[in-house]
Amino acid sequence: MQITITTRHCDVPETLRERARTLLERVARVAPRPHHGKVLFIGDHGPTVEIQLHVPHGEIHVSRAQGADHASALDLAVAKMRRQLDKSPKRRRKGTGRRAKIGLP
Repeated sequence: MQITITTRHCDVPETLRERARTLLERVARVAPRPHHGKVLFIGDHGPTVEIQLHVPHGEIHVSRAQGADHASALDLAVAKMRRQLDKSPKRRRKGTGRRAKIGLP
């Protein structure tokens, strides 16, 4: 998966960039066949982080969070993305209904 990290009107240390890359790779394991991820650090009007995860069929999952600093905003945005992916219909498992429990076809 290709990962792009961009900053707007701020400077982000290399350690935070690596942390963002690691967290996005971890979240991408949950997504169905991700092919591109973007992390955007924004310095206007308080530290903000936006994460975009592109999956097949033109779907884009986006999460945006604002925090006291970029590290806390990154954690909040990753948590939002994880919740979004967990709710995705493609993520839901098949066979959890009544028929699956008693073994009916």
